[in-house]
Amino acid sequence: MPYELKELAAISGMPGLYRLLKAARHGVLVETLDDKRTRSMALARNKVSLLSEISIYTTDYDVNVSLDEAFDRIHAAYGEDFAVSNKSSEAELTAFMEKALPEYDAARVYFSDIKKLAHWYGIVSKQVPYSEAVAVEVEAAEILPADEIASKAPAAAPDKKEAKNEAAPLSTGGAIDALETSESANATANPEAALPAKKSRKKTE
Repeated sequence: MPYELKELAAISGMPGLYRLLKAARHGVLVETLDDKRTRSMALARNKVSLLSEISIYTTDYDVNVSLDEAFDRIHAAYGEDFAVSNKSSEAELTAFMEKALPEYDAARVYFSDIKKLAHWYGIVSKQVPYSEAVAVEVEAAEILPADEIASKAPAAAPDKKEAKNEAAPLSTGGAIDALETSESANATANPEAALPAKKSRKKTE
């Protein structure tokens, strides 16, 4: 995807987004994803959620939209003119979500999630370059003739185990987690602040 999210994360108890730099004995060395580039240590007790592993519920229970794909769609819908933020009105944020991801499941994606999505996209779009080259490459691959795709395919049959892994969904995970709630862990649970965790896939023999 045009936005590279693999090293970016949200960390419980720490506002904003972070770039992961190096694993340390008691946690992870991180750097703020802003102009200051402040470095600090995220301790082991902090929950680190990689953006590349987060997905958003859709009305199709078998399909979730990964966060990097969601960011790509937002860029396609708004370009460089993105004026929505987590401080925008409920009507503005709802309209933003319906324009960028019309298939999102309003019953399982809470308003707090939409605010977080807008906030995170605002940070990433300013701090991470959008790779047009990657976007063009993806589009070219999508319109490649079927016979040419077949000619480029390897002759050897894929390993059964690899084929099984490729058939599995990219993510069975849920919507965006509420990541800034560690400071209120002892408070009464808020249904908008705790979404279903990702389901783990058990490896079968």
